[in-house]
Amino acid sequence: MSLSPFVPSSNSVVEYMLKLAELKPKEVFVDIGAGDGRTVIMAAKLFGAQSIGIELREDLAKKALTTIHENGLENQVTIINDDIFNVSLITADVVYLYLTTSANEKIKPKLERDLKPGTRIISHDYEIMGWHPEKIEKFCENPQLGHPSHTIYLYIKQAT
Repeated sequence: MSLSPFVPSSNSVVEYMLKLAELKPKEVFVDIGAGDGRTVIMAAKLFGAQSIGIELREDLAKKALTTIHENGLENQVTIINDDIFNVSLITADVVYLYLTTSANEKIKPKLERDLKPGTRIISHDYEIMGWHPEKIEKFCENPQLGHPSHTIYLYIKQAT
């Protein structure tokens, strides 16, 4: 089941979000809806994370795998071509979402079930209804023009 269309995040907003999440070397970073792999690749290259991208579309998963190979990151980045509901998120330290609010609502029960307490969840532009973000940040890619502007939500999974 497709949750959201592929709309790539710019490299500048991805880097900002990874810094906001305080991603550390060797942590497990998971991108739900990894698209062309740019986020998992940046998490691995710039932050030293073990990255996992979950992508439903086969064409995007193949494109991501090609780029991972070109960057020599096969030991650090994995792409799973499957539906998010078939994949365990239990090892994640940081989860990245660029889904719609309604898609976030659909996966919220899975996140609540799978994620361990302390997991950081970064959501690009769309909040997770009913959860209280630790931080809400505005990021402007071009401050001189005042756009494109993004809202970044940082959540931390609480113990239940």
